[in-house]
Amino acid sequence: MKTIELTGVERPAPNVVLGLMRIQDLDDDAVRTLVGTARDAGIDFFDHADVYGRDVHGCERRFAEAMQLTASERAQITIQTKAGIVREGPYFDFSYDHIVSAVEGSLRALDTDYIDILLLHRPDALVEPDEVARAFDELEAAGKVRAFGVSNHTPRQIDLLKKSVRQPIVANQIQLSITHAPSIAQGVAGNMQGEEQALTLDGGGIVDYCRLHDIAIQAWSPFQAGFFNGVFLGSPDYPELNAVIDRLAAAYDVPAIAIAVAWITRHPALMQVVLGTTTPERVGAAAEGSDLPLTRAEWYELFRAAGYRVP
Repeated sequence: MKTIELTGVERPAPNVVLGLMRIQDLDDDAVRTLVGTARDAGIDFFDHADVYGRDVHGCERRFAEAMQLTASERAQITIQTKAGIVREGPYFDFSYDHIVSAVEGSLRALDTDYIDILLLHRPDALVEPDEVARAFDELEAAGKVRAFGVSNHTPRQIDLLKKSVRQPIVANQIQLSITHAPSIAQGVAGNMQGEEQALTLDGGGIVDYCRLHDIAIQAWSPFQAGFFNGVFLGSPDYPELNAVIDRLAAAYDVPAIAIAVAWITRHPALMQVVLGTTTPERVGAAAEGSDLPLTRAEWYELFRAAGYRVP
């Protein structure tokens, strides 16, 4: 498993992460098998959010109840969670009160004294950076959160937070897959008049911005064709892409899902792939793409086969 360094985080981070948003209905053995398979593959980084599950903190609580981690076992893993979404609406709330309350709830649900990384869950249009800074300072000083990041934020939204927040922003979790890659594709077709691919959808080059500021990009929905509209792997809607994936999978002697992971991890930006599956076999198969050495020609062939233009 290839690892990356996250600013302010002591443990090396694997570039494939296990997301746990669908575990609430799994029994203890199923949760332990899923997590154990991830650990065997070198994944010791687990992604949560307070809103994952039927009830608030549901999946965090299910994880803690099933795992029953000792202090030494807790120290061997990285737990990341997110706060900021209010489901009754829904709406977003980055106020001091909401952030602190959400973290306290996550600590109780996860049965832990600290969260390794806290992400602000999607942008809040009504954000007041001073309130975020106050919450981060208090949580850090109390030892309750060790590092901070964001999700789905544009470069300017991150800059706005930095106006007041003094801690490094260590990660930005965005939707990214071979077929849903506007954050990468726009740069390839930059300044091409009349070319839809050239349109900037992320506020101005989030991939380059994150590289410049040592912010890890965490790719969620890495196998989704678009915005929650089905996977591209094996889909009849992507025959050319799947033909290329299958050929490369055979050449590298790995499952097809590993090629989809490798397309993301091959990028020279700090990138982590966030898996959302609850199937242990898929976790192990995806992990095989962690350090697969796709060539430039292969990476761009996948990019073209996904429907993007290389001028």
